[in-house]
Amino acid sequence: QVPLAESGGGLVQDGGSLRLSCAASGRTFSDYAMGWFRQAPEKEREFVAAITWSGDRTYYRNSVKGRFTISRDNAKNAVYLQMNSLKPEDTAVYYCAAGRRAVPTTKFLCDYWGQGTQVTVSS
Repeated sequence: QVPLAESGGGLVQDGGSLRLSCAASGRTFSDYAMGWFRQAPEKEREFVAAITWSGDRTYYRNSVKGRFTISRDNAKNAVYLQMNSLKPEDTAVYYCAAGRRAVPTTKFLCDYWGQGTQVTVSS
């Protein structure tokens, strides 16, 4: 088990920024590639960004490229999502996810999930 806890969500205006954090428990954090997903009301959960075990490669959905940045700190057992130039369509619950065998670029590759944190972007 890898308990994950997200924080940093909130209400922000169109064009604003937020930084999400995900803290993992346990001593095997570097054994997991990490990802961020989001789910808006009445929509499917969708991939946002992912990062490899060492942090040497990152992946993004097209609509967030150039605006969002995923990073990790294995010494702190944490992964982050810096979100800039936020838009109302970014409004969703954001989930942190861990994948042991593959980089979690789809929800089917995720072994563990956090509880989520709400991000609301007002127009």
